[in-house]
Amino acid sequence: MPDIFNYEFMRNALIASILVSVAAGIVGTFVVVNRLSFLAGGVAHAAYGGLGMSVFFGWPAMAGTIPFSICSSLLMGYIAKGNKIRSDTIIGVMWAVGMSIGIVLIDLKPGYFADLMSYLFGSIMAVSYSNLLWMAVLDIIIIVLTVIFYKEILGMSYDEEFAAINGIPVTALYYLILCMIALSVVMLIKAVGLILVIALFTIPASIAEMLTNNLKRMILVSIVLGCIFTTCGLIIAYYLDLTSGATITLFACTGYASAFIIKKVKRLIFK
Repeated sequence: MPDIFNYEFMRNALIASILVSVAAGIVGTFVVVNRLSFLAGGVAHAAYGGLGMSVFFGWPAMAGTIPFSICSSLLMGYIAKGNKIRSDTIIGVMWAVGMSIGIVLIDLKPGYFADLMSYLFGSIMAVSYSNLLWMAVLDIIIIVLTVIFYKEILGMSYDEEFAAINGIPVTALYYLILCMIALSVVMLIKAVGLILVIALFTIPASIAEMLTNNLKRMILVSIVLGCIFTTCGLIIAYYLDLTSGATITLFACTGYASAFIIKKVKRLIFK
């Protein structure tokens, strides 16, 4: 098995899987604990509008995707917070609009952009050195923000009203988490694609939530599980010649199903 890492593209893919898992483990925990999975999915799909904008204006992919994703996440978050009853419908419309804008802008630009398909379905084996640098920078930003605001996010995540009474700026933290989601989406779409990005946000963190209710431990477990899922999925995809993003997601889903069944069996036994 180690012979596959003699190839540079596989070494890059392995590094990318670890970097992706760090971001997904941290932000995914916040997404699961604060019940933001649907919003995160909306941001992931709307991000395609930023890709289309980058293509249309001839910018580097990240130059359009990062600001577009951040703006989309803040707008969706604002609407969801102000209109909770209809937020799911509004977010669904917004992610459809974001993807449509991206597709139309790409259509208006002459030429064929095959690389954009990797953002839909994932291509972790095609990650370049510059992509790794972007991922590392985004990881550092997410880690720094988490360390600085950990106690405040912890308080907000488990009791928002009590946190607000104690002077924690819950609204500002809410939007901070949305920005972290947007940054993570930008990183994850290259690895697993827009269609599958929500899996790495929710599956490792959901399994971690079954194992512990301590936020710090949830983050660590999520990161470890993310590394296992992405690395194993990557190896399986290489040997069976499968699409890496889909393989990683299916492997993660298998892990979630196994954890869920084990939890149910343990409850029945020790009931």
